[in-house]
Amino acid sequence: MNYEETLEYLFRQLPVFQQIGSAAYKPGLQNSEALDEYFGHPHRKFHTLHVAGTNGKGSVSHLLAAILQLNGYKTGLYTSPHLVDFRERIRIDGQPISREEVIDFAQKHVPPTLHIHPSFFELTMMMAFDYFARQAVDVAVIEVGLGGRLDSTNIITPDLCVITNISYDHVQMLGHTLPQIAREKAGIIKSGIPVVIGEAQGEVKQVFLDKAREVGAPIFFAEECVRFDSARQSARGWEFDTPEFPHLVGELGGLCQEKNAATVLTAVARLRELGYHISNESVYEAFAHVTRLTGLMGRWQQLQSSPRLICDTGHNTGGMQYIARQLRNEHYDTLRIVIGMVNDKDISGVLSMLPREAVYYFTRASVPRALPQDKLEALATQAGLKGKSYPTVKEAVTAAQKESRPEDLIFVGGSTFIVADLLQFMPLPQ
Repeated sequence: MNYEETLEYLFRQLPVFQQIGSAAYKPGLQNSEALDEYFGHPHRKFHTLHVAGTNGKGSVSHLLAAILQLNGYKTGLYTSPHLVDFRERIRIDGQPISREEVIDFAQKHVPPTLHIHPSFFELTMMMAFDYFARQAVDVAVIEVGLGGRLDSTNIITPDLCVITNISYDHVQMLGHTLPQIAREKAGIIKSGIPVVIGEAQGEVKQVFLDKAREVGAPIFFAEECVRFDSARQSARGWEFDTPEFPHLVGELGGLCQEKNAATVLTAVARLRELGYHISNESVYEAFAHVTRLTGLMGRWQQLQSSPRLICDTGHNTGGMQYIARQLRNEHYDTLRIVIGMVNDKDISGVLSMLPREAVYYFTRASVPRALPQDKLEALATQAGLKGKSYPTVKEAVTAAQKESRPEDLIFVGGSTFIVADLLQFMPLPQ
């Protein structure tokens, strides 16, 4: 099989949450533990950091990986989902796993493990762990797939845990209240292992305090550990000032990056306490060039300048509140929003946050979970949003571009998969 045939084989053989949603979700660690036994516990051969949270965990994971690799650590990075190519999920020092590695893994290990009935995520997670072990990485940053307590990545024993924030997402599986969701995320907190919490108040904060106390884990809240003398957006990106890191410039856009920066800087301090060598220079370099260092895409990313076209993978109420605030801060003649969502999100909650004055282009991503564009338009009309429907992301974006003047702003988002479809046909700026 070639690479494309191998991916098709994996998608066909294994249930894929990215494609079909909760039907592919397998709560519990039994499958992961069985696979771990089969592969000889590869994650025990390198150090790990474990990153969970509703929003921001991708940005935080990539920033931490960039910092570590700049300090000479051979650094693995495992994230999901991918946007353009499956290989984005598994990287070492920013370089994706090769096509040949993916092919060899599938041919060698899929048939002998089918009796375990793994999900796509469970088996491809083991692909990452096995690859990192064979490549002798020093440390790997492991992003949780869904939740925490029962997520398949929770078989690892990391040096540090990070939980970015808690918002409503995957409520069918994680719970319908923020404390319930927080308890699932808190499941990655382990005895004696320090945990950094990016953002938490009230009952959610208490959930984390109780769990840390129960298992004896040192806990650090980024909002208390990092105080910005200033944090502002400029033409260069975010500019942060702290006593230790004056004039720290981050290239990632969007209002959420202030919280992410505090989380990363708190994690850096904890890693230093654990014996990791991390220079201040590496932190500056990582914040300024994380996309080049790690291949991160889709975080308030500008793909076109006239008119400006910006995409973002925020896809739930927690992420959309930052996007809506950001859009209000932008300057434009007309705001044009290309949006699509998947059918298991709080669609009405997201629509209620969006600006009424924008022109909308409702569409759907090329995954079975995508909400049909006409249904999204109907819900949006009830919320006071006006626009037209388009069957594909490409058609919606093309229509927005044709109707735009140079001073307009086109925003594309609502779902990771909308951004994925966009990046399939729109080249990244050089």
